[in-house]
Amino acid sequence: MKIKPILLFLIVLTSLHSYAQEIKLKAPVGFDQIQKDHPKGRLDTVSYPSATVGVDRIAMVYTPPHYSVEKTYPVLYLLHGIGGDENEWLREGSAQVIFDNLYAAEKLREIIVVFPNGRAMKDDRAIGNIFDSLKVKAFSDFEADLINDLIPFIEKHYSVIKNRESRALAGLSMGGGQSLNFGLGNLEKFAWVGGFSSAPNTGQAREIIPNPEEVKNKLNLLWISCGLDDNLLPVSQKTHEYLKENGVPHIFFLEPGGHDFNVWKNDLYLFSQLLFIDLDKSEFPKYTLVERN
Repeated sequence: MKIKPILLFLIVLTSLHSYAQEIKLKAPVGFDQIQKDHPKGRLDTVSYPSATVGVDRIAMVYTPPHYSVEKTYPVLYLLHGIGGDENEWLREGSAQVIFDNLYAAEKLREIIVVFPNGRAMKDDRAIGNIFDSLKVKAFSDFEADLINDLIPFIEKHYSVIKNRESRALAGLSMGGGQSLNFGLGNLEKFAWVGGFSSAPNTGQAREIIPNPEEVKNKLNLLWISCGLDDNLLPVSQKTHEYLKENGVPHIFFLEPGGHDFNVWKNDLYLFSQLLFIDLDKSEFPKYTLVERN
């Protein structure tokens, strides 16, 4: 049977439209609002010994609804910005609510989420001059605290899968820079890395990715996102350009908005759904959005 050209065109157009709808680039209304009719995850405040800093340090840990020591879970380490602390994602970003709602919608694999204080110093409070050189240095020092102190503590006290394939690292702004620096610098520890509106603490791409082939082979997901009206967009843009030049698969997601939690909550909603599942990297280009409201 012959298909008329106009009918063929409509069939192709319809299939393309359906294909484009497969990935939702904006979280639905209410995704960050508490819903009363479904189970909630649990938040723990933990204190872990930090040989790096020389004191016990605080972190928040989210376990999913129906968490059980009879199962093992992958872990996302989620980092805050320069003016935040271990509560910023919970207080400003409603991260625990976003996760609860994703579980209710059956859109998220069960994971444990750790919210550290990324300012590795004895007085790690976000007070005074947050741009003080010692405080900025403490964000860099957090790499050793994360790798040598926090991760071993979490893996001792929670029922987690202890391999790189089951660890993710992501963050916003200063925490985005940390995530790219530490994640790409410790590929034996992390297979999933995300930087949301990464700050200028982000290392030069050639320095943090000296061997693009290694990143290609070891990373399951490299996510870079930023708001179109964010003054820090050039940081993410330069990293993206280097990755593109070297053929490193990654998601470069641009979205309406500036340097704020409206952007970062949407990033978390999208990014978290991609963690610890089989991904088709040929789908990554679908996440590029260059439209303003």
